[in-house]
Amino acid sequence: MKSAAEPLNPTRVKLTVEVPFEDLKPSLDAAYKKIGQQINVPGFRRGKVPSVIVDQRIGRDAVLEEAVNSALPNLYLQALQQNDVKPLSSPQIDVSTFTDGQPLEFTAELDVVPQIVLPGYEGLEVGVEDAVVTDEDVEEQVEALRERFGSLRDVERPTAAGDFVTIDLVAATKDGEPIEAARTSDLSYRVGDGSMLDGLDETLLEMSAGDDATFDTTLLAGEYAGQPVDVTVTVTAVKEQELPEVDDDFAQTASEFDTVVELRDDLRERLVRARRMEQASAARDAVLARLLELVEVPLPEQVVADEMTARRQEIESQVSYAGMTMEQFLDSEGQTREEFEAELDQRVRDTLRAQFVLDEVARSQQLGVDESELTQHIVRRAQQAGVPPEEYAQHAMEHHQVPALVSEVVRGKALALIVESAVVTDASGEVVDLKRLRSDGAIGDAVADQSAEDADGEAAEDADG
Repeated sequence: MKSAAEPLNPTRVKLTVEVPFEDLKPSLDAAYKKIGQQINVPGFRRGKVPSVIVDQRIGRDAVLEEAVNSALPNLYLQALQQNDVKPLSSPQIDVSTFTDGQPLEFTAELDVVPQIVLPGYEGLEVGVEDAVVTDEDVEEQVEALRERFGSLRDVERPTAAGDFVTIDLVAATKDGEPIEAARTSDLSYRVGDGSMLDGLDETLLEMSAGDDATFDTTLLAGEYAGQPVDVTVTVTAVKEQELPEVDDDFAQTASEFDTVVELRDDLRERLVRARRMEQASAARDAVLARLLELVEVPLPEQVVADEMTARRQEIESQVSYAGMTMEQFLDSEGQTREEFEAELDQRVRDTLRAQFVLDEVARSQQLGVDESELTQHIVRRAQQAGVPPEEYAQHAMEHHQVPALVSEVVRGKALALIVESAVVTDASGEVVDLKRLRSDGAIGDAVADQSAEDADGEAAEDADG
């Protein structure tokens, strides 16, 4: 078989293939056998009908058509391998006039992975924010602990911001029709949270147990989403939160430490580690963005369009599951449809460009994935999805998603390689040494193997959007 690849543009190729007729013999034999099993000929068992009888009953042209159709997929794959073409789309195959006994000729047009010339990526310089933890940050954590271990007691006074109330809510249309789906009882709510209906917090202020009031608002979800309604709120209880004193007894109750000093020191260390991880994530994003500025990556428009469609459908599904329309979602985001589409298009293009570049880095560095790396990535993905790793792995195999997971790990390793060679400085001008950063945010003498693998996995998730 002879084949040649002709670039039509930077992301599309035309394959021209010529197959000698004798190479089609296995396909012709299979075609005769298949057709012979589908016809009844007196004196012959199914599948044992001689080819000459098949030609008489069905016709040689039908056999040739069956043979060519069955042979084309493998011939196409051979042409891809011969010309080192990496497909991104299904081919548009055109078979030239095929004459019995003559070579088979066909062409295939398809989108392909673009050819990328990598720039020098060692020593890329980027900046990130300082990983600073203030006394105020620590006190916020202390207050969160106080609230966690606080207690509630009933009070006989009007509500104030920060109080916890037990309320009943009943919504009705402006015509007075009750909305059963918007009715709830014995709901616990903290006054001032602003996490429910517009107007609720303002209405609750100064109400006492046994009081009711009606306010105008707009429902956010359900059949009446976006419509103005009247909501009646009834307060059945008002409770005041009592917070524990911040002393050594509190430290012993809220933690494994004996003193408040030890507790605060631990909270500070935890925050520092979290800031370092945030800083590392920002460094990865900045390094990747800097690299993409230095390289030209042409994108197949059909691939972009297909990815846009897939992401749009995913977002619309999530919005619908939340009980909202896309218009309501866009209103909540302060976006027009045009702005949403433009932002989605940019995200898709950035993601595809990053994937192509990282794939080329991985190829040039001959990066691979072993079984333990793939297993750890699957475990991490399963934790994010909230399912057992075995269930996630089974789903991935059944839906042929394992190659995509392998690609994620490889891209993560490629990005980690680039980041390790970059020069990252914080806002204070200090060099950020990411090589010594462990997966828990601690600083070590060298990155442990497990930490490096975790970093690769996180980088893979970042690179794949």
